[in-house]
Amino acid sequence: MDVEAIVVVPDDFVQVCLVNTSTGTPFISGLELRPLKNSLYPEVNETQGLVLQHRSNFDPADNTDVVRYPDDPHDRIWIPLFNATNWAVISTTNTVNNLYNDPFEAPSKVMQAAATPRNASSDIKFYWDSKPQPKDPSPGYIAVMYFSELQALPDGALRQFNFNVNGRTRGSTRYNVSIDATANSTLPPIINAVEIFTVISTTDVGTDLQDVSAMTAIKAKYQVKKNWMGDPCVAQAFAWDGLTCSYSISSAPRITGVNMSFSGLNGDISSTFAKLKAVLFLDLSHNNLTGSIPDVLSQLPSLTVLDLTGNQLSGSIPPGLLKKTQDGSLNLIYADNPNLCTDDDSCTTAKGKSKLAIYIAVPLALAVMIVLLFCLLMLKRRASVNNPTKPRNETLTGHVPTGDEHGHSSLQLENRRFTYKDLGMITNNFQRVIGQGGFGYVYEGFLEDGTQVAIKLRSQSSNQGAKEFLTEAQILIRVHHKNLVSMIGYCKDGEYMALVYEYMSEGTLQEHIAGKHLTWRQRLRIALESAQGLEYLHKGCNPPLIHRDVKTANTLLNEKLEAKVADFGLSRAFNHDISSHVSTNTLVGTPGYVDPEYQTTMQPTTKSDVYSFGVVLLELITGKLPILHNPQPTTVIQWTRQHLARGDIEGALDARMRGNHDVNSVWKATEIALQCTAQASAQRPTMTDVVAQLQECLALEEGRTGGNDATESFYTGGSGDPSFSDNAHVSGQSFDISQRSNGFEIGAGPATR
Repeated sequence: MDVEAIVVVPDDFVQVCLVNTSTGTPFISGLELRPLKNSLYPEVNETQGLVLQHRSNFDPADNTDVVRYPDDPHDRIWIPLFNATNWAVISTTNTVNNLYNDPFEAPSKVMQAAATPRNASSDIKFYWDSKPQPKDPSPGYIAVMYFSELQALPDGALRQFNFNVNGRTRGSTRYNVSIDATANSTLPPIINAVEIFTVISTTDVGTDLQDVSAMTAIKAKYQVKKNWMGDPCVAQAFAWDGLTCSYSISSAPRITGVNMSFSGLNGDISSTFAKLKAVLFLDLSHNNLTGSIPDVLSQLPSLTVLDLTGNQLSGSIPPGLLKKTQDGSLNLIYADNPNLCTDDDSCTTAKGKSKLAIYIAVPLALAVMIVLLFCLLMLKRRASVNNPTKPRNETLTGHVPTGDEHGHSSLQLENRRFTYKDLGMITNNFQRVIGQGGFGYVYEGFLEDGTQVAIKLRSQSSNQGAKEFLTEAQILIRVHHKNLVSMIGYCKDGEYMALVYEYMSEGTLQEHIAGKHLTWRQRLRIALESAQGLEYLHKGCNPPLIHRDVKTANTLLNEKLEAKVADFGLSRAFNHDISSHVSTNTLVGTPGYVDPEYQTTMQPTTKSDVYSFGVVLLELITGKLPILHNPQPTTVIQWTRQHLARGDIEGALDARMRGNHDVNSVWKATEIALQCTAQASAQRPTMTDVVAQLQECLALEEGRTGGNDATESFYTGGSGDPSFSDNAHVSGQSFDISQRSNGFEIGAGPATR
């Protein structure tokens, strides 16, 4: 299968991406590039491209006699097309020259023959059938028609004709086109050649050039072994592993997050990272990076999190980064770098001193440090009263109960730390409860700069102990994704433990499904964003994470109804190289959401999260709870399957949507949910698959029309009628044909040929 596309490439490179559309593994045998002048196809611009359907030369020659280079200097391939039953041919051996400033530059060999009706009173008819594509249910078309008079006309002779598009009848996908002589014409119509193109959108521009250049250099420097190919952010479903991108209609995608933790990076930290001007978080933790931290990183205007934990960095932290940590604009995490100093003074060793002098100085220095530490502790206690939310750069070592209350844990956290008194001031003495879970109550709070936060305070009766608290805090510190709830800080003050989160003003998805109106488009977008958060846990984290308690109560919404997955208290890491599951002796999760295979084996996998997400998706579709009791106990999975077995998709939908949805989008989303909730985990898709399919559902809903896989064909039928496109160009006149709900609209445009 040959595909020819004409597009504007605004950059000095072009990326070609082949995607599996569920019809087989994509492959490519060859790729040829041809430069074209901008004037050759004026319909092509930076937002619209053309894909060739047919390029036909109306010549009765043998079908193997194609015209291409050198006859066509642009190496366009012109296939002979002729209906000998209904058409006659007019031809010449003379060179046919293009008109002055003619932009289309049709080759002379193509223009040396033209078709005309055998019956002079007849017309030339064309048609071709077009069917909607999955991602383009209402495709547009461009037809370029070529005409050249090849006969010396006698005085008084006139060849004049009209171009007519008869449209399509309801339910039909056939375009009928005819070229008819006018009443004043003394000669029948002619046509030399035609090109048919499908209009494609090229608004999905590539990633910002500087970001691409930076990531390409970083990939080369560290010899990254990840599947980093093509454009880093486009297509959105196939962005590079570990990257988070922002997408805007009016500008190129930007890289906003880089997670290269546990990637085996060696050498120094590349200053090229500083070219990622839109990056918000940069995670280079748990590698083998050496040398000093480049001060140029402090010039990143948007950087809010820099995680350098677990490397072999040395020297002092650059003053620019220290300044940002002090003013609270940057969360710098740098634990487990033994040779890293916080400032220049602490890294200075006196030169020329004898070893004896150093040995004598050590006890004295220790004594001074003890006194200083005592003073600092006293000052800190006073400061916590006057400025309870001042940022700190401290390390918290967790003590986990292991029979007694003094078992030591290796978990270490480095983030903004609050005292219990701090939390009291932030929450106005824990005045407003905004949620409750197994961990304890969740309170509303405000930081000193007015930032609204949510504080999850562990209750004394909570089953989640210090170990679970430290696990959740450690996970939240190192994962960063737009669809995961972010942690601002923590409190471990004696028996008091709390986590401080970003505030999600619209509460839980569970509350919205139960009592608020959500459109189908909103539901799809929430599902897609939740899936993206889980996909990041499974693929973007290293080692990957299993959430283990995916449910609507753990999906939070902000003021824009953007979804973020919350509550990682039950998360567990697993090792891809050893096994795709983790073993545990305790079944965790929420009834109605728990994977039945996990219940049997006690071994959660990523497919356990997929199962739970399938239940969440069914809740969004049906508006039902996971477990139903009316008229008899059942699950939302079985209830939905029963409706689908009767073909009653509408009866399975939440009635509050009032039929305002694309039915194909609903069918596809329901099928995805039921695939996710298959009994056997091997039959369930991955979260990456789910994300891709939900993106297709959303595209269908946003187009608000259905469509199946289809092909397009060009015909010369028995009556001699091929057909063309949504845009057709004829001699001296251009027509723009746009599909409307009641047919087609034809409007005159500027003459092009």
